[in-house]
Amino acid sequence: MLRLSSTLARLATAVPTLTPAGCSALLRLPSASLHTSTDSSEPAAAESAPVAGAGTQGAVAGPSSSALVAGTPPSNKGEYVVAKLDDLVNWARKGSIWPMTFGLACCAVEMMQCAAARYDVDRFGIIFRPSPRQSDCMIVAGTLTNKMAPALRKVYDQMPEPRWVVSMGSCANGGGYYHYSYAVVRGCDRIVPVDVYVPGCPPTAEGLMYGLLVLQKKVARSQGLSAWYRK
Repeated sequence: MLRLSSTLARLATAVPTLTPAGCSALLRLPSASLHTSTDSSEPAAAESAPVAGAGTQGAVAGPSSSALVAGTPPSNKGEYVVAKLDDLVNWARKGSIWPMTFGLACCAVEMMQCAAARYDVDRFGIIFRPSPRQSDCMIVAGTLTNKMAPALRKVYDQMPEPRWVVSMGSCANGGGYYHYSYAVVRGCDRIVPVDVYVPGCPPTAEGLMYGLLVLQKKVARSQGLSAWYRK
């Protein structure tokens, strides 16, 4: 209580004569960091200008911009140009995801329904291709057995970079009902890296479509060119 009363007394005596020296002594801050005088008002405005510019730039780029994913906006014009090129490339990639026509079990029926006329994922630029050479996305739709795992990996290796994997259904996610079977792989992520997991047994066509939309958001946040430029 005595320490609190002494602090309040010092505050009451310092408020009528508010000077940088008094504030520095009261707040235990260096006087160089206080811009309350008329001489230091211009540097304060100059220091706050980049912050305002960064906020404006973030508003223009949007929350999904690859330039702001790492938490640091571009520091120079070169990074800004590369970030905008990243946004352009990501925009083109997320609007042209071509999954591989590759079904393993009953989840493939829901995948076919998602590509049919009722849901029509073609309107999102998602077009199924018959060859891994033309595909950049693999939908593991169904139970992956130990016998099929080498073929799955071979098809994945034949796909060009960048490539993504969607694990569809409980069997592909972790084995599902056949988790304790000697012939089933307990999750396709043991064979290929997975980007999006779609739960369900089987998941509905809406669930797969939502998973593909989540994959589009992930593609839009990638930083391929920016990471290369900052090395």
